Amino acid sequence: MLKVVPKKFKVHSLTGRIDEKLMLKAWKAVKRNRGASGIDNISVEAYEKNLERNLERLMKKLKTRGVYKCAPLKRVYIPKGKTGKLRPLGIPTIEDRIAQEVIRQLIDPIFERMFHNNSFGFRLGRGCHQAVEHVIKYRNDGYKHVVDIDIKGFFDNIEHDVIMTFLRAEIADGNVLDIIETFLRSGVKEEGKIKPTTKGTPQGGVISPLLANITLNYLDWQLSSAGQKFVRYADDMVILCKSRSEAENALDFTLKILNDLNLENSPEKTKIARPQEGFEFLGFEIKKQFIVMRRKSREKLEDALREATTRKHNLDAKVIEKLNRILRGTINYFCTHFSHVFGYFRNIESWLRRRIRSMKYKNIRHTNNFRLKNKHIWKRGLLRIRNLCLAAKARCNSPPNQGKRMGVARCLKEARR
Repeated sequence: MLKVVPKKFKVHSLTGRIDEKLMLKAWKAVKRNRGASGIDNISVEAYEKNLERNLERLMKKLKTRGVYKCAPLKRVYIPKGKTGKLRPLGIPTIEDRIAQEVIRQLIDPIFERMFHNNSFGFRLGRGCHQAVEHVIKYRNDGYKHVVDIDIKGFFDNIEHDVIMTFLRAEIADGNVLDIIETFLRSGVKEEGKIKPTTKGTPQGGVISPLLANITLNYLDWQLSSAGQKFVRYADDMVILCKSRSEAENALDFTLKILNDLNLENSPEKTKIARPQEGFEFLGFEIKKQFIVMRRKSREKLEDALREATTRKHNLDAKVIEKLNRILRGTINYFCTHFSHVFGYFRNIESWLRRRIRSMKYKNIRHTNNFRLKNKHIWKRGLLRIRNLCLAAKARCNSPPNQGKRMGVARCLKEARR
């Protein structure tokens, strides 16, 4: 049973903090993140044409209780890896995104100080690499048995009453609470029909990650009180134990807490990994002695490179630019001081050069190596993977000092040669 004790002294008068400065700050954040338009088809550019008036009108709605109404979300589906399944996204309008960002900035400081230190998702100054490093630290301390928890359809299944219970325990501003409930119950427009949203927080909403953290913070502190060693990034969580029996007890305890939150685990994806087995976390496969890219991440990279270098396309500056964008993003994430991926990326570079030659000459022949040498490919602007890896590692290891930053800059300069 969910046990939430409301605070004796809650936060009041959040509505009074909504002013022109906060509205403009929220707008800049929404503009920076870009994104598609909602059901009203108003883009960021169109909204900006009459920005001052639009923000003033929205501010009045947010400050007057019962006036602000959230438009239904636009339903969009994106592929879910190679599973053949689709992931539903709910796209708010630009104005609703600004409103969500305003409320997010108001309530985030309240809950940030309450979040557990082992929570790394969607928090300022924290990220995936720190989460993986935390896992490595626990494993080095002897916690070898890993409970890999997968919450079934987490964002789609969080109950609104559960979210509001946690919010009401800390916040006494009825207007702000009503606005958040409006976000949650806005409905979704799909195939021309508006369907009600009775549970879940939409993937695509600005405030959704914060609401997810607020909900799972209850799980974090329950695990911590029970002495469990865990690491969580949004709904991705692993619990590390010293023995199989401890891992089984931790799994049972976690399932009980999830049940209190009216959430379920995915039985086919939740498992206990033995010390000699590897497990996946945040795109990495963490093995006994090595940390590499997981298979799905490798396949995603190779598919993207394969699609960009199909033989029916011509080899031009746009292709090179696209390849550089794919390589830079992937290497910056996976090439770290704790991962072992250099050999894989070296093989990728060799394979990619063969595809580039095949793309240019429309065939696969060994003689193409002499017709288009490596140095000529690099002169066309393709970044060298070796130097991208060195730059990524230098950036990952560097404290904020000028010497290290200059080292990163040199590596990036070399990558362009």
